[in-house]
Amino acid sequence: MPISAAIAEFRAAWLPHITDDGLSRLIELLEKGSPLLIHGAFTRALPMGCLASHIAWNHPRTCHYHHEAGILWLSRVAGLNPATSAVILAWDRQSGDYALRRELLEECRTEQQRRAAGWPQAAAADLDTVAV
Repeated sequence: MPISAAIAEFRAAWLPHITDDGLSRLIELLEKGSPLLIHGAFTRALPMGCLASHIAWNHPRTCHYHHEAGILWLSRVAGLNPATSAVILAWDRQSGDYALRRELLEECRTEQQRRAAGWPQAAAADLDTVAV
């Protein structure tokens, strides 16, 4: 799967649903190349998790879940199928290639700057309207 498909999905379906805290956490993990950000599984030993899990642990609808948090965030908040998510598939396949990691970091930084400049969060469902 090309990285461009993963980045397009990240912009359209992930970023609108990521909280400011979740965005900051992703930036921190991606910048550091943290071993807490894993490939090939949603979680291992807590607090090791994939992109979706770290986002979920910083989202009001999924922060109280543990191992299943990333799956629930993807399916119930972002409206994606975790098994077919272009981001998840690319993330797991690109574990040794840092191009995707750099692209995601750049997207997160751009989104964080956009939000800091006062632009409204991209069109997303109200974070508190539907219980998980």
